[in-house]
Amino acid sequence: MSTPGTPAPCGDRPRVFIVDDHAVFRSGVRSELGDQVEVVGEADDVEPAIALITGCLPDVVLLDVHLPGGGGQGVITAIKAAHPQVRFLALSASDSPEDVIAVIRAGARGYVTKTISGTELAEAVRRVAAGDAVFSPRLAGFVLDAFAALPPAGQGRPSFDPELDQLTPRERQVLRLIAQGCTYKEIARELYISGKTVESHVSSVLRKLQLSTRHQLTRWAAERRLT
Repeated sequence: MSTPGTPAPCGDRPRVFIVDDHAVFRSGVRSELGDQVEVVGEADDVEPAIALITGCLPDVVLLDVHLPGGGGQGVITAIKAAHPQVRFLALSASDSPEDVIAVIRAGARGYVTKTISGTELAEAVRRVAAGDAVFSPRLAGFVLDAFAALPPAGQGRPSFDPELDQLTPRERQVLRLIAQGCTYKEIARELYISGKTVESHVSSVLRKLQLSTRHQLTRWAAERRLT
């Protein structure tokens, strides 16, 4: 048997922790995985996930990229700093390149969409536990494209925007739609979230970027060609 925080050897059931804000979905994942893995816990938001994962140190964390308290990459960053042996596999309804790249940059070992079958998911978990990287076929192209865009060795590191990098993928989506002139109601409809949630994201973006008004936010986004 593997000990907590040590990747499961071949033949052992990987110890898995599930992070998703929908209880029904978490239950479905448990059912689909069955006895192929050992589910050691679950959480529905960033802060409880960090606390519980730290307590049980699973082999693999299955997590959504969009959570009420922020992006899934926040969970990865917090855990990786102290427990680099814990591996992460993103399991999300989103297939946007922005979301894929964000969690991979944070340290996830793979990214699969929620259309994956139970058998395929169990295999993906086993592979990630063994140290492999796993992606749904179409999403792998996003990662390859991102690496292809990096400068050749010896020409320095790519230039990232530290202000933009502090925003969650959802906050970036809201920011881009704000920059395009969309109203809160239109953004809510586009992203399938409530108007109140849109307002919360905008407030968070303003705070992180140290801006005061929507006009300033629009200008900030335009300067970075986010429209």
